[in-house]
Order: sequence, then structure tokens, then C-alpha cells
Amino acid sequence: MNRFLKFLLACVLVPVTCLVVWQDVRILLGVLEHLSAAIYFILGGAVYAGIHYKYYTFSRMYVFMHEMTHAVAAILCGVRIKDVHVGKESGYVKMSHTNTFIALAPYFVPGYVVCVALLYALLSFFMDLTPYRQIVLFLVGFFMTFHFIQTFHTLWEADQPDLKLAGGKFFSCVSIVLVNMLVLAVVLKILFPQDVALWQAVKEVVSQLSRGGKIIVNYILEKIKQV
Repeated sequence: MNRFLKFLLACVLVPVTCLVVWQDVRILLGVLEHLSAAIYFILGGAVYAGIHYKYYTFSRMYVFMHEMTHAVAAILCGVRIKDVHVGKESGYVKMSHTNTFIALAPYFVPGYVVCVALLYALLSFFMDLTPYRQIVLFLVGFFMTFHFIQTFHTLWEADQPDLKLAGGKFFSCVSIVLVNMLVLAVVLKILFPQDVALWQAVKEVVSQLSRGGKIIVNYILEKIKQV
């Protein structure tokens, strides 16, 4: 897909993204209404934010996961990896070729949250982890906030070549926001299944898009009749 088509796609996705963001806000507010259940998740996020902005930015830790996510995405796409370098402030993955998914994967995927989930799933085969639910909630909150803050700073402070490779800044930023909001909604549904009506949120987004599409189509038809 060439850059112009991706620009048009991003324009179409903007209203979708706005609706998904709004539904995420509603989901978060619903979770916060049950503060006793969500307190460790919120505490994890608050602890990371406090450490990041007051003491330590975890830059090397972010660069490591950023480059590893590029590498894993490349392997999943059958792309050959030539070299991987991880520094304190930056890194790179040299590969035979790239695509949109590989270029944007680190901005989509909260890598450390995936690691926590995989570890939890593995350990659950050997022991009952129910008594450790608060620790898991804390770690997921910590690393989700890590992912969002680091992604924001990476996009805001640096001219990322990944965005150009993926099809341009506008397309990339719209895609990143949309996918991150979808990931957040799914994570919250997994953590708080009783408090998150995910399917209802999906139906509301589809319904609002349908109503908006009908308004636009009717407007265009009226203009055509007037010609």
C-alpha cells in the first residue's frame, strides 16, 4: 500500500480512533468505580509514573524491549535478521526488509506486559496463583504505564524513522493510538472481566459509525440531487 493510500486510510480511521478512545475512557471510569478491585493496577501505574518523572527513565530497558519487539515481529513475518544492537538511548535491528507491522510493532505491543502474562500462564500450570493476583495487577499496571509513557516520549521527542518506513507520520500515529486503545481495552477486560463490558463497547462504536456513515451518505445524495 503506497503512502497516499495509507494517508487516506488514516483519514478514515480518525473517527474510529476517536470513538475507541471515548469508549476506553468509559471503560476506565467503570473500572475506577470499583476502586478496591483496581487499586493495585492503579498503584502500579502511579509508581512507574512517579519513578519515571522523578528518578529514573528506564531508557535502556525500553530500548531493549523496543528492539526485541522489532526482531520478534520480523521473525513472525519470515524476515531475516542480520544484526541487533541495544544502547542506552537508542538501538537498531538490521533485517533483509521490513513492513508496516514490523516498523510499528514496538509502539503497539506492551512487551513487558506480554512477558508478565506469559510467565503467569506458565506458572499457573504448576501452582495456584490466585493469592498473587494483587502482584500481577501491580505489575501489569506498572508495565502498561511504562509502555504508554515511553511510547509517548519516543514519538514526541525523536524523529523516528520507523514512522516513515511504516507509511508516514500521520498514518503511523493514528494507527498507534488506535491499536494501543484496543490493546488497553482487551487488557482491562482480561483483568476485570466483571467490570468491563467490552462487547457492548464494540457494538456502540459500530452503531455510532453506522449512524455517522448514513448522515454522510444522505448529505452527499442531497448534494447530488441539487446539482
